[in-house]
Amino acid sequence: MTAAGVSRPPLCVSRARVRSPIWQSGRMLIADSDLAQAGRQFLDASAAAAWTGLLRPGFSLRSPGAGEQIVGYLGGNPLLPDDVAWPEWEGQGPLTFIGAIDCGALPGADLDLPLPADGALLFFYFDGQGGDGTATVDYWEPGSASGGSRVLYVPADAQMAERAAPDPITAYAMVPLAGELVATYPDIEHPAFRAVFGDPYAPDAPQTGVTGDEFNGALDAVRRARAPHHHVGGYAVPLQGSAEIEAAYGRFPGNGSDAATAREELAARLVLLAQIGSERSAGMSWGDTGSLYWFIDPDDLAAGRFDATLFTWQSH
Repeated sequence: MTAAGVSRPPLCVSRARVRSPIWQSGRMLIADSDLAQAGRQFLDASAAAAWTGLLRPGFSLRSPGAGEQIVGYLGGNPLLPDDVAWPEWEGQGPLTFIGAIDCGALPGADLDLPLPADGALLFFYFDGQGGDGTATVDYWEPGSASGGSRVLYVPADAQMAERAAPDPITAYAMVPLAGELVATYPDIEHPAFRAVFGDPYAPDAPQTGVTGDEFNGALDAVRRARAPHHHVGGYAVPLQGSAEIEAAYGRFPGNGSDAATAREELAARLVLLAQIGSERSAGMSWGDTGSLYWFIDPDDLAAGRFDATLFTWQSH
């Protein structure tokens, strides 16, 4: 049982990789997705095809329906090996456990990131419960982003036990998660979008319709339907500009043109380990209904270098 009195879903159970029977082919679902349909409805044929080519699969996380497989949970207490220390921000205090994802329960063959075949990813964040109340995590201060967030990978065969949070941390209420494959799209500042459509607000930009009210209204409807935006893989759902570019600031800080170019190049490569939105049922609120974002370079992910994860958060 967790601190909230809810039975923990099983995690880190070694199993064959799950493949969704409704997915079949990533490109097939993407071509039939609500996002692709919006492109065909409101963009010209050339722009619609380019738009659909940008879409990437993600796994949207939500409360489970009856009989659905549990793929992770928010809040509660994590399962940790005895020799793994609770993550801390040096000089500030312990981080708070946010949630865990069972890699073996995800349809990894259909996602766009090389996740481990099994085991679990555990996500931690400095939410202000520790420390002296003055420290904050900000992407433009890379030391705070790296110190105030953490991703741990726990192999499926590790000997684990439930670990209560150290003082003064109070665990969030535990919320189990199921999910489904969805198509995701890049925001207007994402390098992938700019590589295809350029800056659509530039004076000489061609009129493709991607800034049109009807098209963007359809995208807004998709965003609202998927709130509070917990998901793995695909593009992030930003609230204040490209989250990928913000996260890349942790590797290439500064205001110079060289740093900005390096951030753009890295942002184009980054994959989304997890986005966790504000979740009322767990008692989680990141600013004004904001989201937490953990990204990683696919080469680091394939090599299991989770200490190379980059982090940012945004709020309305």
